[in-house]
Amino acid sequence: MLWLALILPQLPLQVFARGSAEPGLLTVTEGAPGRRICAASPQARALGVKRGQRLASALAVAPALQLRERNPELEEATLKEVADWAGAYTPQLSFCPPDGLLLEIGASLRLFGGESSLRESLLAGLAALGLHAVAATAPTPLAARWLARAGRGGAPLPPDWRGMLDELPLAVLLDGSDVAGHNLELLAGIGARTLGDIRRLPRAGLARRDAAAVTHTLALAYGETPDLRSAYQPPPRFEHRLVMPSPTIAVEPLLFAARRLFASLSGWLAARQAAADHCRLVLMHEHGEDTVVDIVTGAPSRDQDRLGLLARERLAALSLPEPVVELRLHADAPSPLAPRSDDLFGDPGTARESARLLVDRLRARLGEDSVRQLRPLAEHRPERAWGTEPPADAPRAERGMPPLPTQQRPLWLLPQARRLQPQGKAADATPGEGFRLLSGPERIESGWWDEAGIRRDYYQALDAQGARCWLYRELDPPCDWYLHGYFA
Repeated sequence: MLWLALILPQLPLQVFARGSAEPGLLTVTEGAPGRRICAASPQARALGVKRGQRLASALAVAPALQLRERNPELEEATLKEVADWAGAYTPQLSFCPPDGLLLEIGASLRLFGGESSLRESLLAGLAALGLHAVAATAPTPLAARWLARAGRGGAPLPPDWRGMLDELPLAVLLDGSDVAGHNLELLAGIGARTLGDIRRLPRAGLARRDAAAVTHTLALAYGETPDLRSAYQPPPRFEHRLVMPSPTIAVEPLLFAARRLFASLSGWLAARQAAADHCRLVLMHEHGEDTVVDIVTGAPSRDQDRLGLLARERLAALSLPEPVVELRLHADAPSPLAPRSDDLFGDPGTARESARLLVDRLRARLGEDSVRQLRPLAEHRPERAWGTEPPADAPRAERGMPPLPTQQRPLWLLPQARRLQPQGKAADATPGEGFRLLSGPERIESGWWDEAGIRRDYYQALDAQGARCWLYRELDPPCDWYLHGYFA
């Protein structure tokens, strides 16, 4: 087995900062009374703000700090969002609170091109979510976690990974184990400074000194005892939130933050080998009702760029009643998405996808009911043989639509058939007006059961300008000729 640990050291700050490319002077505090700095943005640190500093001292050097109280609940929710997204890399995930994940990646190496490529893909994907992480791999979960925490995560994993563990300080024993602080005091008192120092001590002596938790933890980390982990089970629906760094009504900052959530949704869908044709973006205000933005695609998709384009159209059309303080994205009922295979001449679906995206953007900008497509109906009368419906992605046969007529039909029908001035007597009159018949007749008799029945003979013809037309002649007296439509 090969475990990869992802540690998010700036999680307390990034749960507030990830909604913007520039966090400004964002600073997170904790503790009451006597609030202290928990995390600070690079700009704030450049002014002299430090972790652990008293708030009053921090404000003395940087009065314009944007202060947020640490939110462990939001940190936990963001860690679950990362777990949902990371399911695209492996189904074997577990948490290492308060700021990390463990992924068993042994079975995924070949798919992602090796350990280094997989790690780079993970870190780049996390950056798209607005999160910074450090990573390390090892054959055991604890070893990967400790190496990542210590910044010893070079790839690929060296053969002497146990030697790397031996060099780590005693403090790592407190991370993800049952080792207590007094155990470390005991070990430091007898001269131990690193894990290697402890391993050289007699285990029986450690046990007599109430350090059994230390020996057990080391056995787990060095692979001498199995470290069984329960796998995280992702929820059946996607529902995650992103807090804005500062309230805003501007489209671009909202779209930037929404793209973070779309990237997360894309990973959640990829883990299920699925796609969604609908998601809901909720804009939350400090006061008043939420603003709901439904994003509908013409076909199931997990393309985050496509969702971003549709969101831009919807957000640009909004008039927000007040600034937005938080975004929430919901999606459920994903559809299975079969992998696409290219043919000899490249991707056959590119043109179709471009057309779908155009339709989706038009619907997002103009409204869901503003874009329609033609649909044949089970009716022989030409003027009643078609209708409109919302754009559909499924082929006509899959949607239970009636078969198309066997004879050719014109693309354009006149709103009302135009009566022609015939030449000759009623019995053998021609359409006149320069029309020349090409083919026909095609007899259509239908509607005898209602008050709009027809009895006609249809012909294809050329008019005086060379346009190809569709004419018909009534079978019932006075047997008039009519122009009904145009082929071209």
